[in-house]
Amino acid sequence: MNKIALGAGLLGLLAVVLLPTQLKNHGIYLFTYWLIYVIATMGLNLTVGYAGQKSLGHAAFFGIGAYTVAIAMKAGLSFWLGLPMAALLCFGVGLALGFPALRVQTIYLAFATLGFNTAVWLVMRNEEWLTGGTFGINNIARPELFGVSFDGNLAYYYFVLAFALVLGLLQWGLLRSPWGKAFTALRDNPIRAESLGVDTRSYTLMSFAIGAVYAGIAGALFGSLVQFIDPAPFTVEASIMMYLMVVVGGPGYFLGPLLGAAVGVILPEWLRFAQAWYLLVFGLSVMLLMVWLPDGLLSLPDRLKARRQAREASAARAAQGVKP
Repeated sequence: MNKIALGAGLLGLLAVVLLPTQLKNHGIYLFTYWLIYVIATMGLNLTVGYAGQKSLGHAAFFGIGAYTVAIAMKAGLSFWLGLPMAALLCFGVGLALGFPALRVQTIYLAFATLGFNTAVWLVMRNEEWLTGGTFGINNIARPELFGVSFDGNLAYYYFVLAFALVLGLLQWGLLRSPWGKAFTALRDNPIRAESLGVDTRSYTLMSFAIGAVYAGIAGALFGSLVQFIDPAPFTVEASIMMYLMVVVGGPGYFLGPLLGAAVGVILPEWLRFAQAWYLLVFGLSVMLLMVWLPDGLLSLPDRLKARRQAREASAARAAQGVKP
C-alpha cells in the first residue's frame, strides 16, 4: 500500500511539474491560483481538521499577508523582507485569535472568528491611508531571487509550487512529530488529552498561529500573482469558501487541501460551460457530495474499507450461526 501511495505521489508531482508547460496563460494562472489556495487551506486544515477548532476567519489572515507584503513593497522594501513580516504578523494575530478558543467552542468559536474576519475586512476597506480602501493597491511586483525574475506566468507558477512543496513537507514533519499527535488528541477528546499531560491551552493557540502563518504566506503569493489587491477577496464569504474546501477535501487528511482547493477553484471554471447555471450546478454538486461523503472526498477509501469489513464480519457471524 505504501508503494502504491508513493507511486501515486510521484505521478502527481510529475503532473504538477509538467502539465503547466502544455497550458496557455489562463490555464497556468488558474493552476497558480489553485496552489495558493492549497497553501492557505493547508493552514486551515491544521486548525480545523487536526486540532478540531472551528474557524471562519481564515480569509482575514490571507488578506493580512497580502496587504503586509504589498504595503512593504510600496514603501520600497523587497518581497523577501515583506514575506517574513507578513508571516510574523499573522503568527501574532493568530495567537491572539486563539484565546477565544480557550473559553468558547463549536458554533460560538465560529462566530467569534467570523466577527474577527469582519473587523479586519472593515479596516482594509475604511483605512484608505494604509490600504487604499476600495481603490486597493496596484502595481505589486513579482519577486526576484538571485537576479532571476519570476515575472512570467510559468516562472511564477514554479515559484509558488516550490513554496507549496516546502510548506507541505514542513507540515508533514509537524504532523508526524509529537506536536501532530497532540493536535489530533486535542481534536478527538480534549479532556482525555489534558489528563494525559497534553497542554491543551498551548496547542490550541499554536494551531491558530501556525494555520495563520500558512494563510499569510498564501496571501503574500496571491498579491504578487494578481498584482492588485482590494478588500473584495478577503470577506467572510471567502473564509466560508476556504472552510468548504477543507470539508470537501477531507478534514484531517493531509492531501485534503489538494482536492478541496481543486473543487473550489478549478471545478467552477470547468462548469462555466453551463454559463448562467454554473453556480447552481457547482452548489448542487457540493451539496450532493456532502450528503454522500460528509467526511470529504478522501474519506471514500476508508468508508469502502469499513463497509467491506462490516460485510466480512456479518458473513463470519452468519457462518458461525449455521454451525452445529
